[in-house]
Amino acid sequence: MDLGLQGKKAVITGGSKGIGRAIANLMVAEGADVAICARNGEEVAAAVAELSKAGTKVIGSSVDVADKEALQGFVTDAAEQLGGIDILVPNVSAGGGVMGEKGWNANISVDLLGTTRAIEAATPALKASEAGSIVIISTTAAVEDFMGPQPYNAIKAALIVHGQQLSQAMAPAGVRVNSVSPGPIFIDGGAWDFIKNNMEDFYNATMAGQPSGRMGTAEEVANAVCFLASPAASWVTGTNLVVDGGFTKRIQL
Repeated sequence: MDLGLQGKKAVITGGSKGIGRAIANLMVAEGADVAICARNGEEVAAAVAELSKAGTKVIGSSVDVADKEALQGFVTDAAEQLGGIDILVPNVSAGGGVMGEKGWNANISVDLLGTTRAIEAATPALKASEAGSIVIISTTAAVEDFMGPQPYNAIKAALIVHGQQLSQAMAPAGVRVNSVSPGPIFIDGGAWDFIKNNMEDFYNATMAGQPSGRMGTAEEVANAVCFLASPAASWVTGTNLVVDGGFTKRIQL
């Protein structure tokens, strides 16, 4: 299937590694121009160099998405350098497991405001696009009980609600808004790699609840994100796509 991403302009936060990098890899492979950001400038530069080998335009910046001016400046600059924005994937997360006020502050400033501020900055360019699309990254921990109540779960759930309601508000302007909720995804050096090496009982218990017998990959999440972001999904908006290999047990109607 031709996703129709050739020549599209995509902005991805947290695009130097992990799921964000997998999304960027697939975007450039499909012919899209891409702007990425992350906090580590050296990792961004290395990612830009590697992504550029696909032959499309790739730019990157060192950005802390908790810094409103830096984040929105990156998005605005990306629109200028790429010649517009067709796709926005606000991917950066502070992660889970941190409780109390510290956890709330981190997930609000990075996950929630990092998403809404990026959307705010990208909206003029998205509305000017003929195929404007936003894909918010949530988690299955937002739709089913996992690891008990914690800020990460609640804030990611808020993003799903916001995305659904935003899809209604932005539809008249031709901009689609969807969410993707990955289940446990194993990435070398990532959260589940750490858990496997340091919290073996919890890792094994999680694996026991995974009917497919394995954790997912960043590339499998990227496949879902790029499809939803693309013109191939032109009649899909307001959807939260769960990508978890059957990990969640709820009935989704």
